[in-house]
Amino acid sequence: MRSVFAALEHFAPHHAELRKRLIRSFLAIGLATVMAYIFVDQIVAVCMQPLFSAYPALDKLVYTRLTEAFITYLKLSLLVGVIVSFPVLLYQAWMFVAPGLLDHERRLARQIVFWATFLFVGGATFSFFIALPRILHFFMSYAGPNLTPLPKLGLYLTFVARMVLTFGIAFEIPFLMFMAGRAGLVSSDYFRARRTHFYIAIIVLSFLLTAGEFVATALLSFPLFGLYESGIILGRVFLRRTKKDDS
Repeated sequence: MRSVFAALEHFAPHHAELRKRLIRSFLAIGLATVMAYIFVDQIVAVCMQPLFSAYPALDKLVYTRLTEAFITYLKLSLLVGVIVSFPVLLYQAWMFVAPGLLDHERRLARQIVFWATFLFVGGATFSFFIALPRILHFFMSYAGPNLTPLPKLGLYLTFVARMVLTFGIAFEIPFLMFMAGRAGLVSSDYFRARRTHFYIAIIVLSFLLTAGEFVATALLSFPLFGLYESGIILGRVFLRRTKKDDS
């Protein structure tokens, strides 16, 4: 019983720190969601543009339930809020798992947050301007004289938002590899020795994310291959710096 109380006392500071980080994260998401809802009409117009470009004969979407448009706008605002607040969420997560950082470690944390955010934005941009138009062209190619597309507002906007979020997270591969090595979960040679297995996993993931469209699969796979190799290089550089500091 004493050991249980001792464990609770030991965890108490971490519990308080976790609560503080979670509160700040939820506040960031809430604020970003409110701002997104204020400009939701403009966001919806931007999201619809790739679909209208893929099928010019289509000039509007439909909704079949009275509450569908309202609920869809709320869901889209929340997803946009998560995407916009991603740097804050990342920083809060890093500050929780790495307490008591030294000055040079704090500088490293800021660099990690910057590059992770850069990769996330790069993945989101890639999905919206490159992968999404090609996927929409593939889906809309089935339309014809005997088949008229009537995309639903809720399903389409949710598809776009989730795709952007998923691609942004997928581009975090170097950051996740670095974090795994930094936390000591894997050795520096782990990812290099299992390169073939991860390449196959990247191809399968790209195929699923692009709904089986082979051109988009290739367009997503090759950047992820490069990011994977960047993660290996980043891990080597960090390991060398760590050894120099220890010596």
